[in-house]
Amino acid sequence: MLNLPENFQNYTEARKNGFIKMKELKETGKKVVGVFCTYTPNELVMAANAVPIGLCGVSEEPVTDAERVLPKNLCPLIKSSYGFALTDKCPYFYFSDMILAETTCDGKKKMYELLNELKYTHVMQLPPGREGTKALEAWEGEMHRLKDVLEERLNVEITETKLKEAIKLKNRERKAMLDFFEIGKLKPSPLSGYEISTVIDTNSFIFSSQEKIAMLEKRTKELKQAYEQSFKGKPSRPRILITGCPSGGVREKIIRQIEEAGADIVCFENCCGPREKMDKVDETIEPYRALAEKYLRVNCSVMSPNPGRFETLTKMIQDYQVDGVIEIILQACHTFAVEAYKIKQFITQEQKLPYMCLETDYSQADSGQINTRISAFLEMLA
Repeated sequence: MLNLPENFQNYTEARKNGFIKMKELKETGKKVVGVFCTYTPNELVMAANAVPIGLCGVSEEPVTDAERVLPKNLCPLIKSSYGFALTDKCPYFYFSDMILAETTCDGKKKMYELLNELKYTHVMQLPPGREGTKALEAWEGEMHRLKDVLEERLNVEITETKLKEAIKLKNRERKAMLDFFEIGKLKPSPLSGYEISTVIDTNSFIFSSQEKIAMLEKRTKELKQAYEQSFKGKPSRPRILITGCPSGGVREKIIRQIEEAGADIVCFENCCGPREKMDKVDETIEPYRALAEKYLRVNCSVMSPNPGRFETLTKMIQDYQVDGVIEIILQACHTFAVEAYKIKQFITQEQKLPYMCLETDYSQADSGQINTRISAFLEMLA
């Protein structure tokens, strides 16, 4: 029998349920790999007959604990992720057999060194850009290195057949998620940005890809029916695109407030949206090369240069009939903060759309100021 944390009785009901579900999964003999980022090749974890599970990192709750070790002026996502691990308050970290991480920022890289002292953490070395002559080869090498680590740590064999099956299943999951996201293209949208954010977060904690696909397909069908019955032909509220840093940790403070103030968030051009889902892994070529090519195409600000982000923004603005863009920058996220200057120019000068940048953390200290700025921005759109 697997043990629960000593402070289990102090947890909320939702977190207790998460621990129980993970405990039951582990007691079936299933291996679990904790992951953080959209650069993570989940297909390799699945081919190792393990479950890739997103780790907690979108709450202010454990930040104070993390700041006993980490600097206060660090990104709140990094502090939250480490704090949950440090305090055993994340069921997915607690029951993970290993952690799979990636070098998407300097703060994360150094935090992973500390995380490795709590639980074995394998770090994939992401190239700093796509244009170097050896960038793809280096990233493909990281895929093979991860295969070796998974086989050794989990005591399994990853065959090419298993990997190809995992790629096909993950591509099906991507299609289901993309279809769900694209409900936002309907005008007016029957899908709130708050629900988009919540469903995607929930989806990352479902253990079965088949279950994820079924849940997403069911909800997408319901929303299409709701549009035909209750939304079609009615006036549309201002349509907002969210870009920048992951927004799960500021869902209540920003995402909910935008929609309560009178707008519809119809799409997310960030890690909480379809960024990684827009193209599939090529099923016709050698699988390790296919994984390297696909995951190197993710348009994150960590890439230098990052032209793909502007191409994606252009397409999403057109496809989702966007009226305004709000960029969310988390404190101390330097790559997105620097890139925000070019994003503002691109949105206001080339796309001719209103743009606002909100720099914040996970605390509620600036909620009033943010609400005032959101209201003023939406009044301008009206």
